[in-house]
Amino acid sequence: MALAGKLSQLPRLGSYIGRSRSLIFNRIQRRGIASCIDPSTGLTDEQKEFQKVAFDFAANEMAPHMAEWDQKEIFPVETMRKAAALGFGGIYVQPDVGGSGLSRLDTSVIFEALSTGCVSTTAYISIHNMCAWMIDTFGNPEQREKYCPDLCTMERFASYCLTNLGSGSDAASLLTSAQLKGDHYVLNGSKAFISGGGDTDVYVVMCRTGGKGAKGISCLVVEKGTPGLSFGKKEKKVGWNSQPTRAVIFEDCAVPVANRLGQEGQGFNIAMKGLNGGRINIASCSLGAAHACVQLARDHLTVRKQFGEALSNNQFLQFKLAEMATRLVASRLMVREAAVALQENRPDAVALCSMAKLFATDECFQQICNQALQMHGGYGYLKDYAVQQFVRDIRVHQILEGTNEVMRMIIARNLLTD
Repeated sequence: MALAGKLSQLPRLGSYIGRSRSLIFNRIQRRGIASCIDPSTGLTDEQKEFQKVAFDFAANEMAPHMAEWDQKEIFPVETMRKAAALGFGGIYVQPDVGGSGLSRLDTSVIFEALSTGCVSTTAYISIHNMCAWMIDTFGNPEQREKYCPDLCTMERFASYCLTNLGSGSDAASLLTSAQLKGDHYVLNGSKAFISGGGDTDVYVVMCRTGGKGAKGISCLVVEKGTPGLSFGKKEKKVGWNSQPTRAVIFEDCAVPVANRLGQEGQGFNIAMKGLNGGRINIASCSLGAAHACVQLARDHLTVRKQFGEALSNNQFLQFKLAEMATRLVASRLMVREAAVALQENRPDAVALCSMAKLFATDECFQQICNQALQMHGGYGYLKDYAVQQFVRDIRVHQILEGTNEVMRMIIARNLLTD
């Protein structure tokens, strides 16, 4: 296991809580993690080790810059390459092409920890990992050797291109076309809301090579600099500001047939298999935000006084905090169970991934992070306090990787199928 080998070369890390440098940037003295929400509960010793590495990286390399990256819309390339040096550029990519070869559960643990330092940056890293995995899993030996090593070190960055302007949730109706001409496909069309678009190097593109519906979709790898590839304006977003988002545009863009992943007509299947893992990854990013917000709320309640006593003495707020902690642990357990199901290729894996994404992203946003902001009162609405950024950054998790309405459709279909 590649990451395990790297960990053996690192000094043993203490708990990430209680460091001299605060995890979160609103200058509140940190205390230990309460045992009832400890994210290391139930993990193996090895998992606890790389969880510590991820928490340490989040605390030292991400959290101190989280607000600046957001406000100045900085894509932190060098920080992500430092993360890749720890094995986080290809977490579940096979070791023979530079990946860490870890499981889906291991990946969830890592993304949850990294997200306590910056959700937006971690979310991009998760998308990059998904693209690297797709090439590793569905690519031929030449494609794996060509792309995966540089993706795992993050010398090159990847973007996932599924959504068309006119086909968001209805992904199978996408219109971006790829016409075969000799040894090339000629692409025409555009992709919307592409994370990293314009700044990344490799685009994993779902396009139509055949007739209508899912069976007419294929998957091509398009490299930046290919003639006919261009990008729209950088979008102004509510959150996720440490990663650029642009339209990706193809105008008679010639892509070698050698860049096709799998067979013609296999693209939709590749896209959906990637998204099953992507849903676990994005739910894990919500967990990290929620974990940070529970601790922020707890710390705020202990130091903020109203009516002559600490807010922590107010029973209503105590009950709210207890509910937040309970929802956090319930979400974490569901996400980790889905990750194991996906790793084991169980028949219920797709439904469980959808359930985990639906439950965790809904609960973490509305019932945990947004409630934590409410507990901060007016301070929670100030950009000096991290809680507002966690709220802004995870709101989109209920929309991307399949909206939560689509998650309900998938779950219901599973329940109603004989």
